Amino acid sequence: MNNKFLAPDEFKLVLDSTPLISIDLVVKDSDGKVLLGKRLNKPAKGYWFVPGGRVLKNERLEAAFARLTEIELGIKLNINSAHYLGLYEHFYHDSALSDVVSTHYIVNAFVIELSEPLSSLPVEQHSDYRWLNENELLNATDVHDHSKWYFMNEKGYSV
Repeated sequence: MNNKFLAPDEFKLVLDSTPLISIDLVVKDSDGKVLLGKRLNKPAKGYWFVPGGRVLKNERLEAAFARLTEIELGIKLNINSAHYLGLYEHFYHDSALSDVVSTHYIVNAFVIELSEPLSSLPVEQHSDYRWLNENELLNATDVHDHSKWYFMNEKGYSV
């Protein structure tokens, strides 16, 4: 398997030409509160968002899930430990590389229910973290709508 990140010019062409496949992680603690990180990068920079990331070329979903849980949560989890929430589409007017090239994600959302607290969270993608209950999350103006959608049945394509 050859998982590699593209050079910026190549990635910009991909962003301008095709949707990206990603995984979002709706992480719940033992009290049912949801983990949100404040995004450092575009798209959705400055918003509180659930952790997640792109699936790489030739990377199986199981491998992407394990990689992303390790990168985003600091713990490597098996996809079988999660509940599949559904398929979602996210559209952004900007992208990680440009204010004028839009981003289109096809997102596979998974719910992870933790039995133990996370010991530490990575800071590469998020400047801060917080845990909100569903009502707080849905009413917060600084939580991105795409993260709110995971709690609104009409927004996804469930299977």
